[in-house]
Amino acid sequence: MQKKEERMGGMKNIFAGRWGIIGAGIFIGILAPLLQKWGNPGNMGVCVACFERDIVGALGLHRAEVVQYLRPEIIGFVLGSLVAACLFREFRPRLGSAPIVRFVLGFFAMIGALVFLGCPWRAALRLAGGDGSAIVGLLGLGAGIWLGTLFLKGGYNLGRTQETRPAAGLLLPLFMLGLLALMFVFPAMPGEGQSGVLFYSLKGPGSMYAPVLVSLAAGLGIGFIAQRSRFCTMGAIRDFVLFRQTHLLGGFLALIVTALVVNLVVGQFHPGFAGQPIAHTMQVWNFAGMLLSGLAFCLAGGCPGRQLFMAGEGDGDAAIFVLGMMAGAAFSHNFSMASSPAGIGKYGMQGVVVGLLVCLLLGFTMRKKAA
Repeated sequence: MQKKEERMGGMKNIFAGRWGIIGAGIFIGILAPLLQKWGNPGNMGVCVACFERDIVGALGLHRAEVVQYLRPEIIGFVLGSLVAACLFREFRPRLGSAPIVRFVLGFFAMIGALVFLGCPWRAALRLAGGDGSAIVGLLGLGAGIWLGTLFLKGGYNLGRTQETRPAAGLLLPLFMLGLLALMFVFPAMPGEGQSGVLFYSLKGPGSMYAPVLVSLAAGLGIGFIAQRSRFCTMGAIRDFVLFRQTHLLGGFLALIVTALVVNLVVGQFHPGFAGQPIAHTMQVWNFAGMLLSGLAFCLAGGCPGRQLFMAGEGDGDAAIFVLGMMAGAAFSHNFSMASSPAGIGKYGMQGVVVGLLVCLLLGFTMRKKAA
């Protein structure tokens, strides 16, 4: 038993080290373009925000017919993280750190992401696919995270979490298992926009997907490795700005470089600004959308992928953030805020402005008072 624990501890150290985080970035950088090759949308092998939006559509919480599909990758992220956390005794049910604030941050993070048309993961993959607008989005993301670090330096704090019962930490993983069960009970049917209680896109990005078991396996693998390595795109930029640490940044850069190489090999690299898949060229709002998302991610303590991985570890506050993002996805499409390749939605500008004002308000007011 002792030798077994020593072996598990050694693996933990390998994943948590510099080469572990770089390996996680390489792993994601290989899988994401291949998922695109196998059927996922262009420059969207993996996009946490877009895929959560598709799940919300599959459940009928918005009726944008082109973005409705129960993405197995997201389910795999949570369940893969759960398996890793349980295997290495890191499943720690906890909650209680300003849950309503986290819900609101997730809500507006999603609005910003859908104005840009992608989360930080997709911004990196768009860049690796040759989309020049991704540069603008990444600059906005960096600016938003930098702004968030100013609040962190000024005492911004959402309070401490508290240990809770295992059932609370298992709620989001169980929800994901329920979604997986629904997908197998009500699978996509050729030419049918609805199968039982689930909705399926017949055109647009929602109709593009890799085989279910392949997507699920990829999600499980990413969830497992990301939980071990603490992979986080937001944290990579935040740690560099605050402490000049490059540990997490190495993983983020490894993802971009690896995805670029894979795209070149499989013929998916198409440089330019116009005509990129599921993207628009309204650069002011590409920047502003990711500015909002970056600020919200920083104030919440993790990028959308990291929030899923933490939820798999039993973090109920991260689960609340995920639910906030899903609510934001429904709201974005039901109230014409989400963008399309034609440009931003009718009320996308208002959504970004309100989101920035709310996040700034939270940044100024959720500060620990000096003793």
